[in-house]
Amino acid sequence: MAKVTIQDVAREAGVALGTVSNVLNHPEKVKPATMRLVRDAMDRLGYAPNQSARLLAGGQQRIFGLVLPRLGHGFSLQISSGAEAEALRHGYDLLIANADDDDARSDRYARLFAGMQVAGILVQPLAERDWRPPAAPVTGDANIPIVYLGIQSDEPGWFAAADNGAQGRLIAEHAIERGAHHVAVFGKAETIRRAQRAAGIGAVAEDNPSVRFEFLDEGTWDRAHDGYEIGRRLAKRPVDERPDFVIALTDALATGAITGIQSAGLSVPDDIMVAGGDGNPLAWTGGVSLTTVVPLGYEVGRRGVQSLVEQGEMERRARKTGKPVDRTVNHQALVRPFLLARTSTGVFTRSASDYEMDLGAHL
Repeated sequence: MAKVTIQDVAREAGVALGTVSNVLNHPEKVKPATMRLVRDAMDRLGYAPNQSARLLAGGQQRIFGLVLPRLGHGFSLQISSGAEAEALRHGYDLLIANADDDDARSDRYARLFAGMQVAGILVQPLAERDWRPPAAPVTGDANIPIVYLGIQSDEPGWFAAADNGAQGRLIAEHAIERGAHHVAVFGKAETIRRAQRAAGIGAVAEDNPSVRFEFLDEGTWDRAHDGYEIGRRLAKRPVDERPDFVIALTDALATGAITGIQSAGLSVPDDIMVAGGDGNPLAWTGGVSLTTVVPLGYEVGRRGVQSLVEQGEMERRARKTGKPVDRTVNHQALVRPFLLARTSTGVFTRSASDYEMDLGAHL
């Protein structure tokens, strides 16, 4: 069977050869209707662009690479969805790699993408509390744009993240508004994100000395069973020592805490109110809908791609003017959080069992 060429695609679509070339190399120059016409023709003919030829000619693939630490958390899935939608809007495809909670593998995938000459790389690091951007760029000397996702940093480079400190403040302020007198906060703050969330809660605690805030540094972030044990233990305390509001640093822990409190014979929210803090729809299970923050990963993914596009434009201007890009500047895009108040803190909304529990709407 003869190989399908760009000329075949042009004939099939009824457009000029240059139009097909623009679809492949400069999609921003092509009208959406024409783009669909040409891509439909490619699909019908089974056309596959010769990426190797493009690279040998010194070109760059219109592909972004995304390295995720895991695929078992709603935030990462949201990031991938938002990044893909924004990449397609700008005429790029997206390749996704799963590092399986391994920093070395994450770096290896980033270098692999760099070797493929992708147009930009997005990385969501594991982000332990001592995490810093690599001193030597994983892209080597290729000057391929790179953005770190889910990270708030003052270091030089490009970062896009949810405002985790503001997330913590929102949940703690909600506890105050709901009339809490004793708030128990739990979850190990091993990562930058959870440490910032805890710091936000701590800031509200300092501003409200009449409310007792008790911080328990325990509970692995993704182990609902840890939340169950902690919730049950708190519920079994004497009434005068028992918290009336519990905040878990992650939704998985919070969901476990609800079950643990109920297993001890108490009611959520009547006896103890419970809130999560990371907006992870994959943890929203059980009979009591969880108060948490609105999932923000989709917007973080979008902001990351927008930063890649902006970097690419800066690199192109630099090549034209001969003036190098200043790589000592910090570019931090922060996504504002919003509270998602539900039954677990005594907020009964009409849509609690409809849109808010439709996981697909948040992923």
